[in-house]
Amino acid sequence: MKNKIIADMFDEMASMLSIDETASSRFEVNAYKKAALTLATLQEPIEEVYANGGIEALMGLPGVGKGLAGKIEEFLKTGRIEKYDLLKKKYPIDFKSLTLIEGLGPKKIVALYRALGVKDLESLKKAIESHKIRSLPGFGEKSEDVLRKGMELLSTSKGRMLLGDALPVAESIVKKLLESGMVEKAMIAGSTRRMRETVGDLDILAISKRGKEVMDFFSSIDDVESIIVKGDTKTTVWLNIGLSCDLRVIKPESFGAALQYFTGNKEHNIKVRKIAIKKGYKLNEYGIFDKRGKILPFTGEESIYKKLDMQYMPPEMREDRGEVELSLEHKIPKLIELSDIRGDLHTHTKETDGANTIEEMADAAMALKREYFATTNHTKSLRIARGMNENQFREFFKHVDKLNDALQGRIKILKGAEMDILKDGSLDLDESLLKEMDCVLGAVHSAFNMNEEEMTNRIIKALDSGRIHILAHPTGRVINGREAYPLNLEKVLEAAERNNVIMEINAFPNRLDLSDTNIMLASKYKVLFSIGTDAHRTSHMQFMRYGVGTARRGWLQKKRIVNALPLTDLQKLFSR
Repeated sequence: MKNKIIADMFDEMASMLSIDETASSRFEVNAYKKAALTLATLQEPIEEVYANGGIEALMGLPGVGKGLAGKIEEFLKTGRIEKYDLLKKKYPIDFKSLTLIEGLGPKKIVALYRALGVKDLESLKKAIESHKIRSLPGFGEKSEDVLRKGMELLSTSKGRMLLGDALPVAESIVKKLLESGMVEKAMIAGSTRRMRETVGDLDILAISKRGKEVMDFFSSIDDVESIIVKGDTKTTVWLNIGLSCDLRVIKPESFGAALQYFTGNKEHNIKVRKIAIKKGYKLNEYGIFDKRGKILPFTGEESIYKKLDMQYMPPEMREDRGEVELSLEHKIPKLIELSDIRGDLHTHTKETDGANTIEEMADAAMALKREYFATTNHTKSLRIARGMNENQFREFFKHVDKLNDALQGRIKILKGAEMDILKDGSLDLDESLLKEMDCVLGAVHSAFNMNEEEMTNRIIKALDSGRIHILAHPTGRVINGREAYPLNLEKVLEAAERNNVIMEINAFPNRLDLSDTNIMLASKYKVLFSIGTDAHRTSHMQFMRYGVGTARRGWLQKKRIVNALPLTDLQKLFSR
């Protein structure tokens, strides 16, 4: 699956092209950025898109015109893009890594390269440690400190990839294995199966009678960059997305035990094995054995847990956070399912920073069998996203009303906004307009450097206004990119409980905010949750599964999720 590779190349090309500030370069930069975002968030392998429809199918993707489609085709055929190679000769800089540092854009990277020879993370680290950056024009001591903190954040996440990047690749590999005809069964295990927000590697288990042939096939698929170790029952490869992947061929009688063993985290597995010992059994990746060392005939995870008098635990729960104890008491809750979701309460259109029209978003929502979705464009203070003012919202809502009439109940579009919570806690839109909306999201998009007390009071003041239905991405974090802003979440939750404000689980893969641990904290309060994709284009609506996965990791049930409600019940809830 080459989506991420080409997306990264397009992002780098945009960075390099942005250095020359001309009208044509600005156009190219925007084009490459849009195409990169499309590819990075495409859940279908780009190779399959091309194989099924050629260059015309590539041109059908949002933001991909004839020229960029040609470059995608060039890479799929040759493994390189000539223009990328030429730009890299001109700018021998690791833009991909350096742009991960908060506070570093292409122009600043080039300035550091020209002044100090900074071209990668190692040379940046040396420049920071020697305090050479603070003396450069346009930087200063504060900028140097921001870069230092950005380096520290990156180092803590080094080697871990977003679930949203890793899972589609794992699914693509499983699909190829199954389609090969060599395996009877193949499943993803490890932290990917637990839907952890980032993963350090991929684990895939398979059943096959042709182990050597399977390993030969696995080692030769397009996703593989190099072979780390190869055997007849286990092979480890390095994928070209920058992640290692283990494939194990398991005997049918051991598959359930292996899936259990390679899914739960270390602490979870230790506890389960101790329970097995207490009951006179031995449990390992090969099976469950009696006192004589004879393997018992259990092939599925469920039957293994049942043999230990334990209730089956969903993979997302297996983190040793009390689920083992609940399982022994047979009190595992029934968690929210993706099929329970009836609507999406956080989406954007091209009126602000989205890529699609409201009509296209409606079509995409209907294709996903949604009963409703809220259109929640940014508000006027967020200029970088072309936020809308009151008059623009009113004109847009007239259009939404006409579209709702034309749709004749096939889906309901709720009128809303992702409204900025300003620095002083005031709201970014007039109260008269907010009263007209079905669904108001409040969000912090600026002044992240406030201290904890200031940020907490800012958000509480907004919630106390009584005009916010949902607090969007409540902690403001960007995974592997920006830490959460200082916040007393308990006090915010108290305010949310007091004002019937719903807490969002933002499903965008680099947010997943609230996180699973914060969901567990919030669950102790009388608050409800929404799962919103924050979709900025039609393909982003498929991110709902990451939000549901995070909700399941936080042990949430359907009754706590407002967009699992029928439309009439949701509207009654919002009318409070």
